[in-house]
Amino acid sequence: MLKKIAIAVVMFVLPLGAMAQAKFAHMNSQEVITVMPEFTKAQADLDALAKQYQKEMETGEAELNKKYQEFLQQADSLPKNIADRRQKEIQDMAQRQQQFQQEASQAMQKAQNDAMTPIYKKLDDAIQAVGAAEGVIYIFDLARTSIPFIGAQSIDVTAKVKAQLGIK
Repeated sequence: MLKKIAIAVVMFVLPLGAMAQAKFAHMNSQEVITVMPEFTKAQADLDALAKQYQKEMETGEAELNKKYQEFLQQADSLPKNIADRRQKEIQDMAQRQQQFQQEASQAMQKAQNDAMTPIYKKLDDAIQAVGAAEGVIYIFDLARTSIPFIGAQSIDVTAKVKAQLGIK
């Protein structure tokens, strides 16, 4: 009986001792990403692309509105077959405009994913290097995961990840 109690105590105390040695860390990737030169360049490139798409959409909308206004002004004086044809042209033009907006949105999403994937990879590699160097079990990213409480025992490694990336 005493032997069973001793085994139970050892099985209970050893994990507690291991937990006392366990180190956890946290960081905020948004603080790191926003100062990475790659992010700044990617953001500028994405902004320029968005402006191009916006300009093209505005041009298409202006053409559509012009054609529609012209149609409204002439609709009463046009023969029915010509009015129907112009109305169909305007509908087709509106459909193409809507399709372009959808394609532009998808292209922007793809461009953003393509631009951010290597940035997140570089960040994740730096986080892994810091984690290994610090000997922590986990590094929680406050920007990617909702964590309602962080105890004083958790180490903030945000600055160390920045240093790993060569960012001051």
